[in-house]
Amino acid sequence: MSFDGGSFDVIVIGAGHAGCEAALAAARMGCSTLMITINLDMVAFMPCNPSIGGPAKGHVVREIDALGGEMGRNIDKTFIQMRMLNTGKGPAVHALRAQADKFLYQHTMKETMEKEPNLTMRQGMVEELIVENGVCVGVITKTGTAYRAKSVVLTTGTYLRGKVIMGEMTYESGPNNQQPSIKLAENLRDLGFELVRFKTGTPPRVHKSTIDFSKTEIQPGDEKPKFFSYETESSDNEQLPCWLTYTSLETHQIINANLHRAPMFSGIIEGTGPRYCPSIEDKIVRFSDKPKHQIFLEPEGKNTSEYYVQGLSTSMPEDVQLAMLRSIPGLEKVEMMRNGYAIEYDAVVPTQLWPSLETKLIPGLFTAGQINGTSGYEEAAGQGIMAGINAARRVQGKDPVILDRSQGYIGVLIDDLVTKGTNEPYRLLTSRAEYRLLLRHDNADLRLTPLGHEIGLISEERYAKFLDKKQKVEQEIERLKATKVGPSHVNAMLERVGSAPIQDGSNLLTILRRPEVSHDDIEEISPSPFDLTEEMKEQVEIQIKYAGYIEKQLIHVERLKKMDKKKIPETIDYNEIEGIAIEARQKLSSIRPLSIGQASRISGVTPADISILLVYLEHYNRVTAARG
Repeated sequence: MSFDGGSFDVIVIGAGHAGCEAALAAARMGCSTLMITINLDMVAFMPCNPSIGGPAKGHVVREIDALGGEMGRNIDKTFIQMRMLNTGKGPAVHALRAQADKFLYQHTMKETMEKEPNLTMRQGMVEELIVENGVCVGVITKTGTAYRAKSVVLTTGTYLRGKVIMGEMTYESGPNNQQPSIKLAENLRDLGFELVRFKTGTPPRVHKSTIDFSKTEIQPGDEKPKFFSYETESSDNEQLPCWLTYTSLETHQIINANLHRAPMFSGIIEGTGPRYCPSIEDKIVRFSDKPKHQIFLEPEGKNTSEYYVQGLSTSMPEDVQLAMLRSIPGLEKVEMMRNGYAIEYDAVVPTQLWPSLETKLIPGLFTAGQINGTSGYEEAAGQGIMAGINAARRVQGKDPVILDRSQGYIGVLIDDLVTKGTNEPYRLLTSRAEYRLLLRHDNADLRLTPLGHEIGLISEERYAKFLDKKQKVEQEIERLKATKVGPSHVNAMLERVGSAPIQDGSNLLTILRRPEVSHDDIEEISPSPFDLTEEMKEQVEIQIKYAGYIEKQLIHVERLKKMDKKKIPETIDYNEIEGIAIEARQKLSSIRPLSIGQASRISGVTPADISILLVYLEHYNRVTAARG
């Protein structure tokens, strides 16, 4: 006999980074929302590195914020170091990265969620989905409590049949010795979902007082930090440094001498691990020609002595881990507080999802985060906000919101997952985005805030500030275009910045296109009347300097949009289409793309297959129209 726990519009299972964004988005859109998690003390917990952001990942956090999500605001409140990476390169790859006080981060997020009016938080282990007439309408917990809903979002992270591995020892567990979710994984298989086995890992943590920092290189934060949230204007957070050291020849010898005890190579680990975040033992084997590898020592918070040993992810036995640590300069006398370990878990094959993140097999059921085969807090949160938005819109009877690849890294991430799938834990990289000059860290609000406002996640006050910024940027660009200057006005400034003098008159926009000239230089000779912030000046400068490149990418985007506008009816039977290759027929039937654009991005579908499909669609649409 099950106990009736009540009815909600949306239920979110899991309270990691995906679950938090999904639950907050649904609740803020006016849906009564229930979030159920195995342990309420683990809300927004960081089981791996205590940081947010970095290349591509930092872009995602900005996009989450531009849509009205919480991750950017939360890290701005709780960071202990902020650094802008890749500043020596172009703006497309500038990436903000924050070191988090991991305990303050999770407590602050939990407090935010507890204060959300439409959000109910419950501790419990979900073991079964309630499916009626093929539609997901609720969940049942281990204690037999049944909760009903119009949409359900699964964000179970690495908990599904989680198994921790360290040396020869293995045991069923979620991350950080939490309970794993066993029966829910079995329930998903029984419902017909295809699951895969993936693996991730984490390094040991060491005690600060046993580190000899004199043998390491200091890595300070930026003197004048930038922020992830467009709402954060200033911060008085005290910044703590990170420290850089390297593995030694002895480290490599210790690892090589113990490879027979490494689960990676002994056959104990079955799951596929992340290519772009390999264990130290995997790195030593794959890059045997490298004499050393970087190791970053990162504080886990202001009120703890634990340091995270970034770059030393491992599942070696405990005695080998300690020997490895003590072979690294600065760590010769180090004390290990927590062991590193690998964790295996079940993930859903993501080609079983629509681009809305609703499952094709069971309407009303959405999945987000590591259950979809991704790695990283940021990728999880990006999926979480989209799943929460679309779960809420399903309740409200509205069409789903689907970001395309030209709108955001979140769009790239989801399209890659549902169109191409992944055979390893997926990590977002700037190289995955073909329009990365459009998808910059600085312009996430210009790309996505109007959508966030339309959805209902951006307040009127914030939207008014956004419109003011947009208008001032446009006005300043027009002013620079319209303002003519002669050599006598500008040449002294050009000489000072090392730029060639002009012989005839020019407008200020043309002068600002020069790489040596900044907007501040322009303001010396012609101050702006628009009271521009530093953020606005940066936007003016980037839009002017990169106008030609941006224009070229926009032309490509228009071509993409034309392909994506050519919709493919769900009723099409690909087996009826003559001439399409067998592999393409199988892939198209399995993924069921929504448009020609999506179909063209499926691996194994060739341009010839697309041409045949286009001809078939014209005939199909004519016949359908004739039938009325």
